[in-house]
Amino acid sequence: MSTELVSRFFALLLLGGMVGLVVASAFPSGRKVVGEAAMSLTAMVAVGATAGSLYFSEVAGFVPCELCWFQRIAMYPLAIIVPVAAVRKEVAVFRYVRILAVIGLLIALYHAQLQAFPDQGSFCALANPCTSSPVKTLRWITIPHMAAISFALVAALSAFSQMNAPDMESSHE
Repeated sequence: MSTELVSRFFALLLLGGMVGLVVASAFPSGRKVVGEAAMSLTAMVAVGATAGSLYFSEVAGFVPCELCWFQRIAMYPLAIIVPVAAVRKEVAVFRYVRILAVIGLLIALYHAQLQAFPDQGSFCALANPCTSSPVKTLRWITIPHMAAISFALVAALSAFSQMNAPDMESSHE
């Protein structure tokens, strides 16, 4: 399987997730459906983002830059914490999940703008600059864009998880 095909798959999946979440949020019945599935959806996004980043580094052979490592530091724990919380129905953990997701989102947005405006300079190593873009699918989506969308989905879905919880105090029994 080619790297372009895999990156296109992940990009379309993430864009579909964002569009689906926005459309569902516009309707009360959609919000209810998303709320009921939010814990599982959040787990799928976190595990999928982790699998995607591992594919790009371990299969495609792209060496992660420093900002990619910071994004991984924010996402990788979520790939363990969120599925466990979803299985155990521990909604209270999602307030902390959202904090990690917002931190990762900010790093990914900074990284994406560095790629868009590479002349500004950064703290990344010259041998592996944060401004390089080994993946550019659908003409504009790079790895930091995919990370940003993943973090945004995790943050939004974790909020849905908490809104849908009947009683936050009983969610950690």
